[in-house]
Amino acid sequence: MSDAPDSPLADYAGLRDVELRKSLEAEHGLFIAEGEKVIRRAVAAGHRVRSVLLTRRWAASLADLLDGFGDRVHVVDDATMEAIAGFPVHRGALAAMERPRLPSVAEVLGGGSFGPARVLVLEDLVDHGNVGAVFRCAAALGVGAVILSPRCADPLYRRSVKVSMGAVFAVPYARMTDWYGGLAEIRAAGFRTLALTPDQSATPLDRVPLTGRVALLLGSEGDGLSSRWLHEADEAVCIPMSPAAMSLGVDSLNVVAAAAVACHGLMRGAPV
Repeated sequence: MSDAPDSPLADYAGLRDVELRKSLEAEHGLFIAEGEKVIRRAVAAGHRVRSVLLTRRWAASLADLLDGFGDRVHVVDDATMEAIAGFPVHRGALAAMERPRLPSVAEVLGGGSFGPARVLVLEDLVDHGNVGAVFRCAAALGVGAVILSPRCADPLYRRSVKVSMGAVFAVPYARMTDWYGGLAEIRAAGFRTLALTPDQSATPLDRVPLTGRVALLLGSEGDGLSSRWLHEADEAVCIPMSPAAMSLGVDSLNVVAAAAVACHGLMRGAPV
């Protein structure tokens, strides 16, 4: 193990600078995994390790994983870690991983019995933490895949990976190349599209027959689904709010809470 940072540690520069990280990670084809559990899940999922940067107190707990990485492992003190990353890394370990090829929407959806029966489709979720949390909901509740609109945040951005606790490695996903015609491709793969809306005049999700392949559409943090996607979906559905909550002006859940409730409801009738 090396005790001094060198040129490979440029992979870890400015981890809180979103724009820098977007350009750096795209240019070098990498992503960052943070914390022992997430790093182990990334390796278990088959992602190749470029390098590992960790503080001394974490070296022993990760020793079994690091033995085969040789000079790709860099052990530093807390101050050096903070200087490189740009903030205190409380989980004490970072790994730069090779970014995998992103499959197409058609590859992820597959066909008939060879593809997932339940998928989430995210339209313009721009908060990395929310995207990671939605992936965690999908993984925990058995949703088979996630499809992203072109403007959604990157599931492999460090905060997305961290919040998802590595669920982004477990749930297949793809990014649409065409927002305007994206739902047509999903429908062509045999999915019935349900648009989740806070509008209480929509059909309650628990009253919708969920047979066959179903895709649930979730909208952005602020505005929800676009009018185009709401209009184009096969049916608008809602999570019923209690009358007491409505009287207090609470007419909806945030997107992560809505995703959790909806994922649970979505699995009703899904093939085991």
